[in-house]
Amino acid sequence: MSNLTKLARPYAKAAFEMARADSALAKWSRMLGSAASIVANPDVRKLIDSPGVFESSVAKLVRETGGERFNAKFAHFIDVLAGNERLSLLPEIKSMFTDLRLEEEKELAVKVVSAVELSDDQKKRMSDALARRFDRNIELRATVDPALIGGAIIHAGDMVIDGSIKGELNKLAVQLAD
Repeated sequence: MSNLTKLARPYAKAAFEMARADSALAKWSRMLGSAASIVANPDVRKLIDSPGVFESSVAKLVRETGGERFNAKFAHFIDVLAGNERLSLLPEIKSMFTDLRLEEEKELAVKVVSAVELSDDQKKRMSDALARRFDRNIELRATVDPALIGGAIIHAGDMVIDGSIKGELNKLAVQLAD
């Protein structure tokens, strides 16, 4: 487990609990996404990493940049992060929050990389099959990578299913090399 994960976990859980208590998981997800994007900006990153700049000043910048998108509880959350010098963890907190939200909502984000664009029917059949396999609602995101030659690679949570021709050729090359 990475150090970032250890540091971010309690904040992600706290954010999740606050959001769940207010029935505002989607809203908190959007606010965390916005805040994570703000702190990921290279200029903001430099401010956070600068020894002469207080994180409270950066928190104020984040809150002002978020403006009306951030409610009072979320603004307080940003201040708590700043008070503990953890603003830089926002992208990791956002990622962990998303995992907690998907688990709560019995959803699974699945990324499918295929050699050619999938039709709507193929996407629906794949979503249905994955929903049965994982017993979850599937949020399918499809991208195209012609380098796969044919087939697809499915990223579902921690699982990767490589059904691409490129993957099969790589396996064959390893077997022949042994």
